[in-house]
Amino acid sequence: MARLSETLAQLAKAQRAAAARFAEQPEGEDSRLRPLESFGANPGALRALTYVPEATSDRRMPLVVVLHGCTQTATGYDRGAGWSDLADRHGFAVLYPEQQRANNGNLCFNWFDAEDIRRGGGEAQSIRSMIATMVRDVAIDPDRIYVTGLSAGGAMAGVMLATYPELFAAGAIIAGLPYGTATSMSQALDRMRGRGLPA
Repeated sequence: MARLSETLAQLAKAQRAAAARFAEQPEGEDSRLRPLESFGANPGALRALTYVPEATSDRRMPLVVVLHGCTQTATGYDRGAGWSDLADRHGFAVLYPEQQRANNGNLCFNWFDAEDIRRGGGEAQSIRSMIATMVRDVAIDPDRIYVTGLSAGGAMAGVMLATYPELFAAGAIIAGLPYGTATSMSQALDRMRGRGLPA
């Protein structure tokens, strides 16, 4: 079994690498993303950023909920993955829930915490509230809402698909662990090492 110190060293190394790739934007450069200031119930204490392209028709547009990985920010992930560029090209809105360091020191969504992964509570409810606000305040088609995420964000996308399946037309999990495979930090570390996963 890998030691906790080895796992923490690997996470620190990954964090440094991610910081180099997704460095803070130069002073004076404006992010394309805008904060969603008030979105109702936020028991998970998350932040929300959005990108809404200029309306290209009278039709309601799709919404893609994008969940970043550990050590990332919404702005860094958008810059690296280009979701707002795709939104301009294809006419959909983007919602970026963003983890706060006070909730998780590595900026990971808490996909393993029982309080954060249940319907009606924690981070899952916060993301649900963000989606409801986007549908209410932006011309979003409620039948074309999608969720995707990378790593811990992928695991959190699985949480959203499992706890609020009626919200989403589809989802894409990128390198995320399955919903319900861990309910504590120690279990999460084991699952990330490939131990104890369902057969």
